[in-house]
Amino acid sequence: MTIREMQPGEEALVGDLRVAAYRALGVLSEGTGYAETLRGFGFGGDCVVLVAADETGAIAGTVTLETYGPDSELARDETEADVRAFAVSAAAQGRGVGRELLRALIELADKNGVRRLRLCTLPPMKAAQHLYETAGFTRTPDLDWEPAPGVALRAYEFAIAPVS
Repeated sequence: MTIREMQPGEEALVGDLRVAAYRALGVLSEGTGYAETLRGFGFGGDCVVLVAADETGAIAGTVTLETYGPDSELARDETEADVRAFAVSAAAQGRGVGRELLRALIELADKNGVRRLRLCTLPPMKAAQHLYETAGFTRTPDLDWEPAPGVALRAYEFAIAPVS
């Protein structure tokens, strides 16, 4: 498995993977406008989209680092960033793809001077929550929120210790 930045021309593949992964988990129903948001998130501006490519070059997962800005969901200042659009294909689930993407994202954030990562997840995403907790993320219930009626998001954060 190789973790790298998304290349130009891979946007549709990444977008489709995100939508398919969320649908496979049962957290994205047909007809929701969020599918289009997932398809296009982070492909411009201040985001870095990482992908996990398997030995054949096929994209098995993706995660986006969104630096602090006016549209940040949880990041509060320039020392924080949001983890967004994290998805692993159904076929690659349970193979460590998510863990490797998260490790690479933390390294990238640290290299860019980010001291705290924040993210949201849906309550049914138990495997994702387990991954975050085993990686050292902690629950921050005071940052939980509802982007739409009936859509409750659970917040997590990860403090990146500066290298001394």
